[in-house]
Amino acid sequence: MSTSSPTIFDLRLRDFLAERLGGWPPVSTLEVRPCALRDQPRWDGNIVPLYGVESPQGTLLSYSPTVFPQADSIDVVALEDELGMDEGYITIPRMFGHPEMRFGRAVFRYPAEFVDLPAIGEWVETDDPRLPDWLRPFNGGVLVHWEPGDIYAAGVGLKKHSELGYEIAVGTDPAYRGRGLAQALVAQAARNVWDRGAIPFYQHGTHNAASARVAEKAGFPDRGWHSISMG
Repeated sequence: MSTSSPTIFDLRLRDFLAERLGGWPPVSTLEVRPCALRDQPRWDGNIVPLYGVESPQGTLLSYSPTVFPQADSIDVVALEDELGMDEGYITIPRMFGHPEMRFGRAVFRYPAEFVDLPAIGEWVETDDPRLPDWLRPFNGGVLVHWEPGDIYAAGVGLKKHSELGYEIAVGTDPAYRGRGLAQALVAQAARNVWDRGAIPFYQHGTHNAASARVAEKAGFPDRGWHSISMG
């Protein structure tokens, strides 16, 4: 069986995931490993003690050894079964000894290409008084398309997870939807992140069809990857 060579996007993602998860790719279909980074605040100041990525290569879950000191004794076979079950959001926190925690999965995307769309956005500071409140917390930059009169139409916020990886979040004012603003901004932001020497990535809920369409049009295909978190 032949396999395709990794692209430049694959290689940057590998470096980012190796840093953030304590290793990549996984050495088995499901690898569960301790990672000291899970005890450190992420971009928004919150701590997520379990984070992982699920891919066709396998799944790697990294966990806080402080929060989950007994995690190395978890039945990996049983855990792998639960990851594919609808009730996993209930049973997996129990398996880790914290039934009060919330388990979630999101579609994880990274670029396959740079899409040639117009650069319609302006990079602004997060204290710009014209910004809607949802864009103010981002730590990696904010890109906005204004309508005449400095009216906010759509914007991207970058979550800087590390120097190697930035997550793209996008939102469009309902009055300006259907004009392709979101995908143009995502494509512009992706190029900016790439120029910084990092990998841009995009996450959305598994049932968020609108966000999925934006990602596809901006060059972020669905490869069957997911991010997994618990906190």
